[in-house]
Amino acid sequence: MAELIHDLLSRSGASDSSPVADATSLEYLTTLASQPFSSLDSTEPQSLSQASHSLLLSLQSLSKKSHKPIIESAAHHSTLHKSLPSLAASTAELRNSIPRLDKEAVRFSTTYNKSSENEVLARRKKALLLSRNVERLVDVLELPPLLSSAISTAPVNYSSAIDLNGHIRRLHALYPQSALVTSISAEADESMRTMAADLIRSLKAPNLKLAASLRTVSWLRRLLPDLESARSPGKGHESQERVLGALFLVCRLATLMAMLDALEPLRELADQEKGRQKSIGSGNTWSGGQQTERYLKRYIEIFREQSFAIVSMFRSIFPANTHPDGAQPRKQDALEPLPSALSTFPLYLVDMLLETLRLYLPTVKDQASRDSLLTQVLYCSGSLGRLGGDFGLFLAGLDVGSEAEEEWVEVIKRHRLLAGRLESIVGDQKEKGHK
Repeated sequence: MAELIHDLLSRSGASDSSPVADATSLEYLTTLASQPFSSLDSTEPQSLSQASHSLLLSLQSLSKKSHKPIIESAAHHSTLHKSLPSLAASTAELRNSIPRLDKEAVRFSTTYNKSSENEVLARRKKALLLSRNVERLVDVLELPPLLSSAISTAPVNYSSAIDLNGHIRRLHALYPQSALVTSISAEADESMRTMAADLIRSLKAPNLKLAASLRTVSWLRRLLPDLESARSPGKGHESQERVLGALFLVCRLATLMAMLDALEPLRELADQEKGRQKSIGSGNTWSGGQQTERYLKRYIEIFREQSFAIVSMFRSIFPANTHPDGAQPRKQDALEPLPSALSTFPLYLVDMLLETLRLYLPTVKDQASRDSLLTQVLYCSGSLGRLGGDFGLFLAGLDVGSEAEEEWVEVIKRHRLLAGRLESIVGDQKEKGHK
């Protein structure tokens, strides 16, 4: 029905072409057909007027609220005829660039593949490896300063320094090709040489005690294998002990010589007396020698104390059997095993003492003074004799005057007599103690 009315209305219009009926028009015609004919003149114009007015108000409200977005939309819509060709050109350019992009991607993946050898990748891998291990590298780089601080900062911690050096040497053994570890090992070796020099200087202390010397030699025992292996590896335990023993004796001998050199003022006075004795001549009587006696007494006293201390400390620090687990030294040729440095050291000390007596004792002419000096020498011989270095037999051949042999005989007799009395007194005291 609505369609027929629409066709009828369309034919009655001025236009020759009939418009296509839309859903809204058909719906409105259907509503009109359902109403009575009288309403078309009475209520329908008023309803249409109200609807038109309502639509007008809605359009005005909409234009008031949304006129700016509408204007902007219209402006943008006017630029579409320019933007669309530009978008099409860019799209075509992108489509033409895809093959080149794919080619470059393939080339990049081929060039920088993990399995290929590339300098840039190698540098990046090295940088990443350094970034991951930066804390370990810092710890390794801090080892030389820690070692130097342990050696130079008071109180000196030699044990920690030796442990740090052992850790550095283990790192060098694990990574011998690393330039960083090699440089750190070189710095550690320099610090260890400084530490060894400090320990050797401590062995030259004038009042060195046995406990301090034992600690110092024990540190040198731990330190010497590392220093020797850095220069000439392959030396055994026996060779290192021999080197340490000789080093100890040399240091203590230097201390003894320094103490004897401190008697230089007395020695100069003794030399002056010796010169005056020669100027007087052998035909005249000489009653001097007091300064020479003072020099010899002090010289023999220092010699007796230091020689006994040196030999006793050496025998305590370096016992006769120093081979580990009682093993015997391996003989490689007919000259081994070499003797200990102590085997010739007392002879050198005795020669030094006898040479001093030979030079200065003839200047002393007072019999009591000479007897006192000779008795002091006998005590010195007995002191070394307790350690196996008795040189009493050498005194008989000492040329200190024409009557030297008779003097030695008398002094030895008195010395033995005093020694016998002392032993008897000690024996009596022991018996009384037992009772």
